[in-house]
Amino acid sequence: MTNLPIIDLLIILAYLVGMVLVGVYFSRRNTSADDYTRAAGRIPGWAIGISIYATFLSSNTFLGVPGKSYGGDWNAFAFSLSMPFAAWIAIKYFVPFYRSTGEVSAYTNLERRFGTWARTYAVVCFLLTQLARIGSIFFGISLTLQALTGYGMEVIMIVMGICIVIYTVMGGIEAVIWTEVVQGVLKTLGAIIIIYLVVQEIPGGIPEIIAKANEHDKFSLGTFSLDFFNSSFWVVLLYGFFMNLNNFGMDQNYVQRYHAATSAKEANKSVWLCVWIYVPVSLLFFFIGTCLFVYYQGHPEIIEGLKMQAAAERLGLAESNPQVISLASQMSAADYGDKVMPNFMVNMIPTGLLGLIVSAILSAAMSTISSGMNASATVFTVDIYERYINPKITPKNSLKVLYTSTVLVGVLGMCCGIAMIGVKSLLDIWWTLSGIFAGGMLGLFLLGIISKKVTNNAAVLGVIVGVFVILWMSLSYLIPEDMDYLKYPLHANMIIVIGTLTICLVGLGFTQFRKYTTEKINK
Repeated sequence: MTNLPIIDLLIILAYLVGMVLVGVYFSRRNTSADDYTRAAGRIPGWAIGISIYATFLSSNTFLGVPGKSYGGDWNAFAFSLSMPFAAWIAIKYFVPFYRSTGEVSAYTNLERRFGTWARTYAVVCFLLTQLARIGSIFFGISLTLQALTGYGMEVIMIVMGICIVIYTVMGGIEAVIWTEVVQGVLKTLGAIIIIYLVVQEIPGGIPEIIAKANEHDKFSLGTFSLDFFNSSFWVVLLYGFFMNLNNFGMDQNYVQRYHAATSAKEANKSVWLCVWIYVPVSLLFFFIGTCLFVYYQGHPEIIEGLKMQAAAERLGLAESNPQVISLASQMSAADYGDKVMPNFMVNMIPTGLLGLIVSAILSAAMSTISSGMNASATVFTVDIYERYINPKITPKNSLKVLYTSTVLVGVLGMCCGIAMIGVKSLLDIWWTLSGIFAGGMLGLFLLGIISKKVTNNAAVLGVIVGVFVILWMSLSYLIPEDMDYLKYPLHANMIIVIGTLTICLVGLGFTQFRKYTTEKINK
């Protein structure tokens, strides 16, 4: 990090060393797989709540949300507004269910309900979702550090990945949770500092920001008409509800934390604490994007430079290349929005504070990646290795498999992040991939809970139809133009909504049909 002042470098190094030392400290407690995966149920609810909040507040939020707000409006905030509704359902149905089963994996029950195939299907969906998430976060953090250091994004991802793997492997879920408590505080403090610094740079302060933002309709939550073809308020709200229901209800990252709590009551408190912190804090990041929009309106020369950088990165060519210049001239604010926050940090944040802000962004990435690595390793060990490969594994070897699979997930996540270099919007790519992978998983899980009369055959049919529908919605853009009538017409964020509902409705419909035909035959 040769471009950083020594003070900032020391702050960042101190933070990284501190995280590794936390892993070393908690490594002494990891004497069994139960310690490694759920901390033997000894974590207080408030700490789990902050850790869940820190997992939600990833670098996708820290960098992607301001970029999204800069290039558009506050439409994506509807995602945050959906959280209380999903949390209420999770607390009423899911948390008590998981605490009563005692199973560390969120997907063991699916095998008892529908058979081996259901558990395997959900595990595959979860692991693909986690790889997409970890990859997008690696990509997001490398954007900022590239602007600060000048190193290639691939090199940054590899170095960061090694640091994260070390403390995650050593400390297990307990280290993940307690480091996330620190990281949650650091991220929130970083957001407040950035807002203060941006406002200080704008003549007229907050009144000027509000006036300019209103002039460009930057505070809009999107159209409230029932428009499912574009990113309307209702599209984002529905997407957020189903995605948050998936997060709180069956994502191993969160289910594992419910088991780590000292009681079911503490687990419930942790969910609500996450919601009441995340919703207002996410609003801060939308406001950061709006503040940056007003700031850069007074610096058109910087905007031109950011367009050139974005165009060169997307094409993989030098900024002087005519193709790059041509593409840059056509770019809108949405095309380079992810670059505005790193640019402001490099040029406008003073020495000392810059190190703190970079540490906050690092913590945003590290908390979510480490959580995803630990959860994915748990799922792989419990649902794949111990279920199919070595059912009679000893506790000592189980711990070794957890260590190995944690490293493997970290490496694969880095590869996914490298593959994402050049995407248009960090937040868009994550929302699209998560909607594709999570839709089928949530639909199957809800189908098993909604009705006990749903049979294995009904679930199989529902999943088959749902998967084909999800694949069609996700890949129909490849259909030739002369066959446009076969393309998926709705907004991409509706994929998880339609996919989930398709599985549920087909499964329930088939169950009712079988019941009706059986009654007819018996008569």
